[in-house]
Amino acid sequence: MVDSSDPYVIFAEWLAEATKSEPNDPNALCLATATPDGRPSARMVLLKDQDDRGFVFYTNLESRKGGELAGNPHAALCFHWKTLRRSVRVEGAVEPVSLEEADAYYASRPRGSRIGAWASRQSRPLESRFALEKAVAEYTLKFGIGEIPRPDFWSGFRLRPERIEFWRDMPFRLHERRVFLLDGFGGETPVWRQETLYP
Repeated sequence: MVDSSDPYVIFAEWLAEATKSEPNDPNALCLATATPDGRPSARMVLLKDQDDRGFVFYTNLESRKGGELAGNPHAALCFHWKTLRRSVRVEGAVEPVSLEEADAYYASRPRGSRIGAWASRQSRPLESRFALEKAVAEYTLKFGIGEIPRPDFWSGFRLRPERIEFWRDMPFRLHERRVFLLDGFGGETPVWRQETLYP
């Protein structure tokens, strides 16, 4: 493991290695949310940005995860890179990204994905595949060859880590577990306390 006191440095290196070795979506992660009364749910999403402010993903705000994050703005992420035999777990509070960040990322998406964001009533019952295809056709016609604005109901979230754990496979199941716990801030710079855990 990288010898660093900054978990973001370690994560960036592991993600770069995963990008070279994983056959699909090295930025895929399992996002776990919970309702205000503590009922959990989990699903796969894609990491779209990461810096010393946290980990960013995007979604339909009216989806199940959007509703759960609105009611309980805390979440956990789990990255698993099978080819590297490594995983990273992240826990913390979640906040909306800025409108400018959401607009910039939305504009970078393929045109079909931007149409899809308008057409999908994410997480709600779908009466038929035809209904979805019809909605895609309607929005394709509506926007024509013009600009496709970001829907108000589509944006992103940033998870600000309070705990980041790095797990690495080792012989005889004596795995390496290194955890970073947020211990405050030095100005705007996070200060981390480290622990090594039994496997």
